[in-house]
Amino acid sequence: MSSVSLGIPSVPLTLAERRTSRQIRVGTVPVGGGAPVSVQSMTTTRTSDIGATLQQIAELTAAGCQIVRVACPTQDDADALAAIAKKSQIPVIADIHFQPKYVFAAIDAGCAAVRVNPGNIKQFDDRVKDIARAAADAGTSIRIGVNAGSLDKRLLAKYGKATPEALVESALWEASLFEEHDFRDFKIAVKHHDPVVMIHAYRLLAERCDYPLHLGVTEAGPAFQGTIKSAVAFGALLAQGIGDTLRVSLSAPPVEEVKVGIQILESLGLRERGLEIVSCPSCGRAQVDVYTLADKVTAGLEGLDVPLRVAVMGCVVNGPGEAREADLGVASGNGKGQIFVKGEVIKTVPESKIVETLIEEALKLADGMRGTGTPTVVAG
Repeated sequence: MSSVSLGIPSVPLTLAERRTSRQIRVGTVPVGGGAPVSVQSMTTTRTSDIGATLQQIAELTAAGCQIVRVACPTQDDADALAAIAKKSQIPVIADIHFQPKYVFAAIDAGCAAVRVNPGNIKQFDDRVKDIARAAADAGTSIRIGVNAGSLDKRLLAKYGKATPEALVESALWEASLFEEHDFRDFKIAVKHHDPVVMIHAYRLLAERCDYPLHLGVTEAGPAFQGTIKSAVAFGALLAQGIGDTLRVSLSAPPVEEVKVGIQILESLGLRERGLEIVSCPSCGRAQVDVYTLADKVTAGLEGLDVPLRVAVMGCVVNGPGEAREADLGVASGNGKGQIFVKGEVIKTVPESKIVETLIEEALKLADGMRGTGTPTVVAG
């Protein structure tokens, strides 16, 4: 009898070859050139409040954020950058609009990168030479961030609205100004609130340059809507190998942005999966409360730091098969559950014991996967 491979595949399938791009560095994080797709977010605190900003950066870091952006609209914010850049556990990008002087302040403060928006800072075009020299001397990279809501009026007049072509023309124009001074350490974003426009813009941009691309659906909306729009847009592009770093823009706490971004990458096989709960949507066949079981198991295992697939199934149709194919699973029915570990039934427990049994077995598996004595649950 031939053996059947169970659990998470050791060599996951890939959707497409990554687009070939040049590589830059945002502090310690490589972006582009085959580097893993990184997840970013942005603080919501006033940057001038150093303590609150560092606290939020610490929370983002714990959630898995790799690069963080901070707003810099005032001189007080600019004055705070040095302390924040020095104490942050992850690279800091200063977000600059309207005032070129803050670009130099951010570079002098030791920020890993600076984001500039060509549609918002007309004065930048006259300062590109100085900015390029200062950034090159400091090893600071630049993000050229074009947004539909702040597109240059000249391009709005030319195209009538923020079309994909208008967004790309704006980005490449600004890129050309830096190229004139032999500066190419930048990544580009062409964000739009409409995923269809955004997808077309990034596809067009990917054909026109080899710079690393920062993905984003700008003003994506509240958590549910924004998650859907971002997942659809990022999925369409990443499935074609387009995208080197990303930020999910939600009207929600920044940590939620990071969680969604990480989950998108894990779902596409672009990041090693962590904890994955496979659970059925329930139906009239279910003989247990699948919703409650899945929620309790998810809560009990939140923060588990190993790639583990756990199946929580509610009936005999797909339950046994899904439970067998997971690392750990339960096929429930008639007030009890069969517990599977690596495809084998190890015990049958009453419904009231399913959650605690799954959590207990998951921690054992995690212990064995790490080869250590005590399973670790990290803050989620």
